[in-house]
Amino acid sequence: MSESKAFISGCKGHLLTTEERSFFAGERPWGFILFGRNIGEREQICDLVAALRDSIGNSRAPVLIDQEGGRVQRIRPPLAPQYPSGLAIGDIYRRDNALGLRAAWLMGRLHAFDLTRFGINVDCLPVLDVPVPGSHDVIGNRAYGHDPATVTAIGQAMGEGLKAGGMLPVMKHMPGHGRTLVDSHHSLPVVNASLDELKASDFLPFVAMKDEAMAMSAHMVFTAIDPENPATTSPKVVREIIRDHIGFDGLLMSDDVSMNALAGDMSTRARGIIDAGLDLVLHCHGIVEEMKAVANAVPVLAGDRLRRANAAEAAFREPDGTDEEALRAEFDAMFALA
Repeated sequence: MSESKAFISGCKGHLLTTEERSFFAGERPWGFILFGRNIGEREQICDLVAALRDSIGNSRAPVLIDQEGGRVQRIRPPLAPQYPSGLAIGDIYRRDNALGLRAAWLMGRLHAFDLTRFGINVDCLPVLDVPVPGSHDVIGNRAYGHDPATVTAIGQAMGEGLKAGGMLPVMKHMPGHGRTLVDSHHSLPVVNASLDELKASDFLPFVAMKDEAMAMSAHMVFTAIDPENPATTSPKVVREIIRDHIGFDGLLMSDDVSMNALAGDMSTRARGIIDAGLDLVLHCHGIVEEMKAVANAVPVLAGDRLRRANAAEAAFREPDGTDEEALRAEFDAMFALA
């Protein structure tokens, strides 16, 4: 079996096309990601996930999704309940710390019940960003709170719930997206906070969770560290902040390479991400010509990249066997009283 390449890919629709299947078989992405455009009904999702894995001959290949709750939830009713936002979990925590941590764990565990039914095994959660007053609502109520201690505590509980259900979390957006004044889907955020400010707030949740298996980068310029490049394409941010200061030695993927915060064509962006020291390029749009450009620009996983990818795959564990109906009743009761 040939080796995986350093990218994660989306696909266009409900079914794999012949072109997509051939592309994946030839280029062998490490994993895949699903979006709302890929979601139809239950059997279709299961079939699509199986087809993605079959295309690369890996029945356990990572299949990712953004299933946070609130406004970022790719699988919605009737296929999965509509979950509250991160901020709603934070509101419970601010009233009662223990109850809030239980709510966070439960939501992670319930996501795992929902997603593993379809064969999805990685959730791009928790959101560890710490918003500041006046920041853009691209994060907004996705955040658990406005202080690093709250964000850390809830993020840890949410991640533990996912792992208890046999899934892996992806921390985002490292080293912190909370100070953005613009939407990085459309333009490049620039953060002028001092390094001391960043270390005292934005970086803290990631430091606390540095031993998790996977994280996603932020498309943001931190002028105190590297005024020329967003974190995703900054060797300085990756080396000095993410790897050294935060101490994260897990698998680091980019946020979506298609986002307009990044400059240049798709090949240039993908090369910049790899050259910065990230392990994987994430391409989400399912546009085949873009996927080909990314695949041509990234290497086969080797060295530290391969070590981290293997460590992530080894981190999956069996679900804990808890009773789904009882956990759902407990969770629903928390919000019925809220």
